[in-house]
Amino acid sequence: MDLKMTTTTFDLHGYRIARQLGVVRGVTVRSRGIIGQFAASLRTIGGGKIHEYVSLCEETRGEAFDLMVKHAEELGANAIIGVRYDATELAENMTEVLAYGTAVVAESA
Repeated sequence: MDLKMTTTTFDLHGYRIARQLGVVRGVTVRSRGIIGQFAASLRTIGGGKIHEYVSLCEETRGEAFDLMVKHAEELGANAIIGVRYDATELAENMTEVLAYGTAVVAESA
């Protein structure tokens, strides 16, 4: 799937939605290792951006997004509309990230 065919909106400029295939999702659970937690804890003393957690969040959201795209492709979709993310803390330093949207077949308008 061309990643330009994923959007947070409910339409794709220049395309019409020929078929909706249903909700697709990608779920992953991640935690920061003890060394990363220690480094991040030290950064909180001085304040500012905590690079260890930014990196973890980017990787986790990317993985959830990729899993969602794979799910859509398995259904025969060439686009995903209404893309959203959700996160839930499962335990201390363990977070579930969910990417979801509606898989569709889009055709040039």
